[in-house]
Amino acid sequence: MTQSDREAVERTVKRLVDDVGSWPGVTVGEHRFGGTEWLVGPREVGHVHAWGMLDIAYLRALRDALVETDQTGVHHLLDDSGWTTFYIERPGDYDHARWLVRLSYLYHVNVLKKTPAGAEEYTAVDVDSELDALDPSESVRSAFERRRPGRVGAPEE
Repeated sequence: MTQSDREAVERTVKRLVDDVGSWPGVTVGEHRFGGTEWLVGPREVGHVHAWGMLDIAYLRALRDALVETDQTGVHHLLDDSGWTTFYIERPGDYDHARWLVRLSYLYHVNVLKKTPAGAEEYTAVDVDSELDALDPSESVRSAFERRRPGRVGAPEE
């Protein structure tokens, strides 16, 4: 990777950090292993390193659906968890990186909205319409909604 390519990735990462940091309820901070993390309440949505490694936290079933549909990869170290790793290698990866982080954000906000404090804090976030706007695959949507075959609301097999 050339110096110019590295600088382009760093600019893309900074753009992502700034964008995600502007979302309702997101706190931006230094990650304990380097890079910048995003929190929603007490929950880490993910973190990104200046060189483009983006680690995102999901429910395990959601992580599996994303990996199976080649949206992202398993975490570079925690391969038996809900964490994923996506590499931002060029500015053109920005939209997909943002999509992945937004999906995690919406999932965590959806969980927090079920608490009294979260219901008040995240009232402005319309998770259902924003999920529709992301247009995830059926398997990703099912995992997000925690639908399983044989459960009420599960898609027919």
